[in-house]
Amino acid sequence: MWGPIDLAARFLGALPDARRLNPDGRHTAADLFERSVRRHGERPGILHGESGEPLALSYAELDAAANRVAWWALDHGLRRGDPVALLMENRPAFVATWIGLAKVGAIAALINTRLVGKSMAHALETSSAQLVVVGTECLDHLTSALSHLEALPEIWLAHESTGAAVPTAVPASAHDFDADLAQRPSNPPDPSVRDELRTGDPLFYIYTSGTTGLPKAARISHGRFLSASLGGSVIMRLDPEDVSYCALPLYHTAGGMMQQGSALRAGAALALRRQFSARAFWDDCRRFGATRFHYVGEFCRYLLHQEPRDNDGDHRVYAAMGNGLRPDIWREFQQRFGIERIIEIYGATEGNFAFFNMSGKVGAVGRLPGGRLGRRLGNVRTARYDIERDELERNERGFCVECAPGEPGELLCRISQKGMLGGRFEGYTSAKATEQKVLRDAFVPGDSWFRTGDLLRIDSGGWLYFVDRIGDTFRWKGENVSTQEVAECLSSFSGLELVNVYGVAVEGRDGRAGMAALVTSGRRNRFDPAAFYAYVDDHLPPFAAPLFVRLCSEADVTGTLKLRKVALQQEGFDPEQISDPLFVRDEDASAYVPLTAELRAAILAGERWI
Repeated sequence: MWGPIDLAARFLGALPDARRLNPDGRHTAADLFERSVRRHGERPGILHGESGEPLALSYAELDAAANRVAWWALDHGLRRGDPVALLMENRPAFVATWIGLAKVGAIAALINTRLVGKSMAHALETSSAQLVVVGTECLDHLTSALSHLEALPEIWLAHESTGAAVPTAVPASAHDFDADLAQRPSNPPDPSVRDELRTGDPLFYIYTSGTTGLPKAARISHGRFLSASLGGSVIMRLDPEDVSYCALPLYHTAGGMMQQGSALRAGAALALRRQFSARAFWDDCRRFGATRFHYVGEFCRYLLHQEPRDNDGDHRVYAAMGNGLRPDIWREFQQRFGIERIIEIYGATEGNFAFFNMSGKVGAVGRLPGGRLGRRLGNVRTARYDIERDELERNERGFCVECAPGEPGELLCRISQKGMLGGRFEGYTSAKATEQKVLRDAFVPGDSWFRTGDLLRIDSGGWLYFVDRIGDTFRWKGENVSTQEVAECLSSFSGLELVNVYGVAVEGRDGRAGMAALVTSGRRNRFDPAAFYAYVDDHLPPFAAPLFVRLCSEADVTGTLKLRKVALQQEGFDPEQISDPLFVRDEDASAYVPLTAELRAAILAGERWI
C-alpha cells in the first residue's frame, strides 16, 4: 500500500519517536537498535555474501557481536565522547563495531576506504582517534598513511570473513580484533554505562566527499542518526519483511545513515555489497530478494549504461531513494528497470536540512509548503550569488538578496540549535571549518544560516531544483554557465557513458572556458568530432558550448560516485602534460579538432580566437 493514507498513518506512528529527539534527551542509536532486537530478534538483520546463497545474520546475532565490541571498548577505557577510527568495507563487522561503540557512548570515525597516504593520515588526525579498527582488506591503505602521522594509533585488525589472505605488511604492533572479541561476553553491558550519554552527543564522524580538497569530519549526533532513520523508514515505507539492498559505502551519509538507519529502525534486513558493481547490481537484488535500494551521484547512469538484459525488470524492487538522479535519464531509468517509486532527496552530510520529492516530479529534489510565504516564514531561502565575484550579493543595507521564483541562488538554511528535526547545525571537528559554513547577518541583524554551497532554484509552486555546485558554475563571454545543465545536455549524445563538465582558465581571457571530459568506455575511436560539434551546435547556446574536450577511459569519482573536478581543472588543456586525447572547438571546420601544443600556444598568444 503506497497511498497518502498509509503515509499519514506512518507519520502519526512515528510521532512518539520524534518527540524523543531532544538534544538533551537520553534516547540514543543504541536504544533504537536494542528495541529492534527485542522486537525482531530472530529476523535477518544483515544479508551478505558476494555470490551464491546469501548469508544471514539475525538481529539477535548482530546484537551479540555488538556486545562483544562494547566489552572490548570498556576494557580499553572507552567512554562517552572517545573516538575510534573504523576503516572497513561493507560487511557485518562494520555494523557490529559501530553499534558496539555506541553502546558505551564512544564515537565511530567512519574513514573513507579509498583514502591513501597523506589524505588517509589527515582523516585519522582529524578524528583524534588513538585506536583504529581496520579490516584486512583496507590494511594497505592504512599503512600507506603511517609515515605521515606524528603519533601512531593502536591498530586492531579485523580479518576477512571470506578467508582471503592477510596482507604481508601487517604492522608488528597490530592486535587481532577477532581473536580478542571471541573471548568477550555476548550479553550486553549494563545500560548504566551510557547514563551520561545524550541524544545530542556525537555518534559518528562522517567525512565530506573531498571533491574540492581534503575531507572534513562532520559531527553526526545520535539525534541526527535517529532523525534520518525515522524519516527514511517512513518515507520508504519500510516494514520488517523488506530487504534494503546497500551497495553504497557505509562510511558515508547515504548508506551509513539514511539506508542503514532506516532498515534498523524498521526491523528490515540490510543486504550488503562490499563495493558498488553495476554489472552485479540487479543479480544481487534478485539474489537477496531486495525490495528497496538507495542511490547517489552517477549510480543510476552506470546502471543504465549496462547492456540491456531480458530480465532487467525481473526483481522485487518497488522503490528507490537517493540524490543525483538527473532529469535526462530519470524516466528511462525508471521505465527500463520497472521501479514503481523514485524518491529524490537533497541534503548534505553536515547540513541542517533535508528535502524529499515524494511525488515523482522529474528533476525536482523536494518541495516547500506554502510557496513564497512559506519560504519566508520557514527556514529556507535562496540568495543571489555573483558568479564572477564568487560571493553572495548584498543590497545597500548589507543584507543578502532573496531570489525571485525560478531564479538560481545559493540555498541557505536557517540555523536553530533547539531541536533535532531541522535547523540544528552540528559542524565539524574543526572550529574554523564549522564557522566557514555559517552565514551571519544574512537577512536581519543577528540571524545565522547554513551555507550549502549549492545553487538551486525554487519555482512559484515551491519545487526545488538543483542547478550546480558553487565553483562549478562559471562565467564565459559575460554569461553564467551551469556545468550540471551542460553535462545533462551532452549526456544524450550517442556513445557517451559519462560527462564531466568544468571551467578552465585561459591566459589572457576573462572568466573560464568550458571543457568536457567524456568517458566512452575505452572506445575512443568511436568519438566523432564533427557529429559532436553538430550536436552541441543544435542543443547549446554558443557561450555554453564546451571549447575543449578530453577523452577519458574512466571517470575520476569519489566513493559515493560524485565526479571530481579539481584535478581536471588544474590540469587544464595542455597536450604536453595530458596523455588523454584533447580537442578544441573549431567553428571554421564545424568540428572539434585535435589540440596540439602548437594550437594551444596560438590560443594563449591570442592568435587563435576562441
